[in-house]
Amino acid sequence: MFDQTRLTSWRNEVRERVAIPLRVILWNGEEFDFSFQAPKVTVRVPRRSALRYLLSPSLYNLGSAYVEGAIDVKGRASDMIAVVDALAAATLRRRGLLTRAVGGLIHTRQSDAAAVSYHYDVSNEFYQEWLDPAMVYSCAYFENGDEDLATAQRKKIDHILAKIDLRPGQRLLDIGCGWGALAIRAAQRYGVRVLGVTLSKNQLELARERVKQAGVQHLVEIRLQDYRDIGGTYERITSVGMFEHVGVRHLPAYFARINKILTPDGIAMNHGITTTDVSERGTPYGGGKFIDRYVFPQGELAHLSTVIRCMQEGGLEVRDVENLRRHYARTCAQWTDNFESNAERIKLLTDPKRFRIWHVYLAGSSYAFEHDWISLYQIVCGKAGQAPTMPWSRRAMYANPL
Repeated sequence: MFDQTRLTSWRNEVRERVAIPLRVILWNGEEFDFSFQAPKVTVRVPRRSALRYLLSPSLYNLGSAYVEGAIDVKGRASDMIAVVDALAAATLRRRGLLTRAVGGLIHTRQSDAAAVSYHYDVSNEFYQEWLDPAMVYSCAYFENGDEDLATAQRKKIDHILAKIDLRPGQRLLDIGCGWGALAIRAAQRYGVRVLGVTLSKNQLELARERVKQAGVQHLVEIRLQDYRDIGGTYERITSVGMFEHVGVRHLPAYFARINKILTPDGIAMNHGITTTDVSERGTPYGGGKFIDRYVFPQGELAHLSTVIRCMQEGGLEVRDVENLRRHYARTCAQWTDNFESNAERIKLLTDPKRFRIWHVYLAGSSYAFEHDWISLYQIVCGKAGQAPTMPWSRRAMYANPL
């Protein structure tokens, strides 16, 4: 009786502040509605011990309870995230119990490889079910706002290649090449020689296969290699959705490495997620802690100001910055829709826990971008102190040269 009384008191406390379309069903069948409208999310609490997750409703606590199977949740993932955020805001902020993750991790070649393998080596088939056909696992570019995902991902790649002023005959390095989409597109459109590096064995195998299928194996090489071990020099360097794995304290060395292998007149571009919290202590209500534990081990997000400072410390000059936050919110929303539409097939490709992790992670990411908890910046840079060889204006970035 004490648990039900406590839950009723908490429900009434929350409902006085905000109407949340949530229904909680206890192990004994008793129901608690958090608004007078029809619920969009239903949480079943199968045993008394699981009630503690609800009474401290952070993104980490409830996300962990869902992933570990301690509670059962029905509803669209986007509604689930919105409900949890509203519960956390109504409860934890008032109690002064906001939870944030702390960065400063040590990154070694071994730990980084293990973290990448955990996230990316689920299976290629798993990712094929919810990514676009080219399997581009990074923020798309919705030039007009009405593109489908495949078109927006192709436009993103073309936008990047235009930004770095890529020209036929040059050498392009793609750090964190994924399944090879950018490398293949660059070779096909510009005739450039491309080296793509990844730490994922699954990505390596499929990227090499796709390079052959595209008929550009004479131009594109894919390696299993750490960025710290890359040699040679390159006129152009891209890094798309990779630097989040580097670690904040290692960013100056990361950019210094790019500086070392970039030709004097070369151009590089870093496309990556940043936190909007200047303290760099993670997303609100335990969201960062959930990502650290279940999604991206060793992942750390820097604030834009930190990224720019670290670029300068690494010997690079920032030449152009573009915010694509709302583009990533839409990208993640479309990934979530694909994930939910193909849920039955995806469940056959992984275990139930991994399915729940990715389900809540994709929707949570869309929510975080939509609400400005995290952002996405493309930053074009070159060697500091060198006369830029880039066009004088940004018009070339929006041209379609080929």
